[in-house]
Amino acid sequence: MAFFFERGRATISRDFHKVMNAIIELEEEYLKQPDGSIVPPEIFLNDKFFPYFKDCVGAIDCTHIRAKVESKIATRYRGRKDNPTMNVLAECTFDLKFTYVLVGCEGTASDSRIIKNALSRRYSLKIPEGKFYLVDVGFMIRSTFITPYRGEWYHLKEYSRSNPPQTERELFNLRHSSLRNAIERCFGVLKKRFPIIRSTTEPHYSTNTLKKIILSCCILHNYLVDKDSDLPAMLAEVDAENENRAIGRPSRPANRAEEADMRRGEAMRKEMATNMWSNYASRNLD
Repeated sequence: MAFFFERGRATISRDFHKVMNAIIELEEEYLKQPDGSIVPPEIFLNDKFFPYFKDCVGAIDCTHIRAKVESKIATRYRGRKDNPTMNVLAECTFDLKFTYVLVGCEGTASDSRIIKNALSRRYSLKIPEGKFYLVDVGFMIRSTFITPYRGEWYHLKEYSRSNPPQTERELFNLRHSSLRNAIERCFGVLKKRFPIIRSTTEPHYSTNTLKKIILSCCILHNYLVDKDSDLPAMLAEVDAENENRAIGRPSRPANRAEEADMRRGEAMRKEMATNMWSNYASRNLD
């Protein structure tokens, strides 16, 4: 920017931060957590999902973004990859808009630890009464976070007309994956739109600046969802890239309260899977 516009680096940096700060001031307008007052149309208008997922308000996941950190703390940020990364947690609705973003967590932080942090912060992740989010098995199943069945096929590519689900668990995983795929698509489009956060080389800016960049990009993403004509093409690329995405390890309850909530979550999942399979089997017989 300094070269093309013939301005000093200090001027470019100062204006860059001014623009980011202005975008971040729009956070409350563009990052709104759902209140659970309506069933998402993507669920309500699709009999594969309704009424089983009628209390679902969105999907949650984490993604790693390359970060620059001091050498003395680099090991805390070096998670699944050799390079330091920042683990970013986000929730989204099924129209591919972010509704909550938590930035700044180390790359070594587990998904479950990050979501506990999100629930306890001043600007916290809020879950409407009686509602839940879809998450992958890297999180612990709860009454508010429904995971797929572990040990069963899960990815969409594993099923086809010639290879349909054979059990209620497989059917549940297929439909869970179809809905939860929204957050993976959000992350994929975000990184395609903004190469500044998908760089494979070490960024030259600090972690504090990176936090602001990520949040700014998420706000701009929400603004562009309804306006960008290139979105369908980007989604097609993202879907192809997400086919081989790995699933994380499950966490375990830390106390009796968490264990009791885990049992409630398992019971909810079992009820959804059983009802889903019953209707699916009767239709196929017809």
